[in-house]
Amino acid sequence: MGEAARQRFTFDEYLRLEEISPIKHEFLDGHVWAMAGGTPDHAAVCANITALLVTRLRDRPCRVFTSDLRVRVRATGLGTYPDVTVICDKIELDPEDPKGHTAVNPRVVVEVLSPSTEAYDRSEKLDHYQRIAGLDEIVLVGYESRRIDVYRREGAEWRHDEYREGAAKLPSIGCELPFEEVFRDPFAGREIGG
Repeated sequence: MGEAARQRFTFDEYLRLEEISPIKHEFLDGHVWAMAGGTPDHAAVCANITALLVTRLRDRPCRVFTSDLRVRVRATGLGTYPDVTVICDKIELDPEDPKGHTAVNPRVVVEVLSPSTEAYDRSEKLDHYQRIAGLDEIVLVGYESRRIDVYRREGAEWRHDEYREGAAKLPSIGCELPFEEVFRDPFAGREIGG
């Protein structure tokens, strides 16, 4: 028996699907797949990072966005929703998105890793992000492993720093993410992932 045919989408068809869908999807090479929902710990870490960046970037020409902002990697075509995105100066929108809901110029992207997506986020998705012109830092946060990985562009190469304490440094935006604050859970009386 043959394999079932799978529908392929154009980017425009994907955008129309996203307008009516109650869930978010990623897009690449005509394929569309649903993004996994997050756990309470995942959501709390995302909120902590967003709050830290919003506070630290106040009065600077950078904006912090939640996972509601779609980002497209023009070099590969990937359309996705990073957990947190920082864009400095003027936001550049994808000319292929007629409604202007897709950014193409993040300075920093943050992905909070889930067990179901960690392998993809650390490999294929990281490779896609590294092809964004102007992207300076990629932050991968493992709440279960209690680890923050920062991939920083240095010329044509990417440097990797791992943090298990102290503060993750983001020099492209002049910020640090204090480890204790990223994993802080004030209501549960414990650290997230602890």
